[in-house]
Amino acid sequence: MTRLVTHDLAVRPTRNERAAQDFTSSLRGHVLNTMASSMKSRWESRIAPALETPAEDGLAVHKALRDDLYFRFYSSLRMGAQEMVWSSVSDAVTRDAGRLREISDRLPACGGSLTLDPSLPIPASVSDIDVHLMPGSYTSETGDGDLAAGAVYENGLSVFSFGLMGKNLDDIGESSAFWLRHAHPDFKPTAILDLGCSVGHQTLPWARAYPDARVTGVDVSAPCLRYADGRARSQGVAAHFVQANATALPFPDASFDLVYSSMFLHELPVKDIEAVFAEARRLLRPGGLMLHYELPPNSQLSAYDGFYLDWDCWYNAEPYYKAFRDQEPAALCAGAGFPAEGYVQTVVPSLSWYGEAAVAEAIAGPARLGGNTGRLADGVQWFVFGNWA
Repeated sequence: MTRLVTHDLAVRPTRNERAAQDFTSSLRGHVLNTMASSMKSRWESRIAPALETPAEDGLAVHKALRDDLYFRFYSSLRMGAQEMVWSSVSDAVTRDAGRLREISDRLPACGGSLTLDPSLPIPASVSDIDVHLMPGSYTSETGDGDLAAGAVYENGLSVFSFGLMGKNLDDIGESSAFWLRHAHPDFKPTAILDLGCSVGHQTLPWARAYPDARVTGVDVSAPCLRYADGRARSQGVAAHFVQANATALPFPDASFDLVYSSMFLHELPVKDIEAVFAEARRLLRPGGLMLHYELPPNSQLSAYDGFYLDWDCWYNAEPYYKAFRDQEPAALCAGAGFPAEGYVQTVVPSLSWYGEAAVAEAIAGPARLGGNTGRLADGVQWFVFGNWA
């Protein structure tokens, strides 16, 4: 499945490694589609009716399911498949790491830049956890110029997403930008900031959607940013990458029209999320927009669906996941000083799954949370929220 990484920094897996990747992707697809559907049916038909007191929230659902044999089997397979994601790509990346550095060094400049800060403290939420069970997390380095962690992440994402992230693994950014351009055609940002950009796969869609804008991605991981810079130059997209912590950014007040993030907030403690929102408010110009693709909050889902999305908090080395999803997005925005009347929330169908015509039609109608909102499963839809400044 690393065949979805098609730019110059693509690794060269052996046939055995490619077979392992394909098997792992197929296993994840089976677990997150077929087995997940069976588990929900089992909950609705056998487990929930037998409870003395109805499960009112995700914690109660988890408690009722924890000892169920099918749930334990599902969780074991899903955790095993997650570990297989990284093991299926790590050998190829290790073998190709030197070659990738050389290729990146030779790629021509195309108007972007890379600014690293070796003195930047790496937050414990990244350095102390193998996030997503990825060995070494996002920041492990073996020497100057190392970009292997970025290569592991993107190639792993290709296996992990079993085709649901689009041909360039950028469907979230493409879908978000498509929604914004069609829902707010008069909004013309000239400076765009992507928070927690990792390898820049969701950053570049904004540069393509708004070609006159200066697009900047920030992250704490130097190896991911080195990879992101090479990835952008390989695709001929001008993007600027800066190593910085999104809780304290090195940019002046009112310097951006759009501050965006994708699957970033749920990796942060709540106090850091509040700091990120305050920074976004500081950085936005009047009439600017803060926009996040994230997981829908527990308050807007059934108890079972909330439990299902919170699975990663307990079993996928994402300890801040549930605490974020227990927050009210509008309240987080208001707490950072955004005006209540400027709050926005929508559900954006995946462009790669549904196509432009279907997404445009969905944008025209009322946005509703569905069973696959926020879930990486067939028919995925993205939950987007934010606030106008």
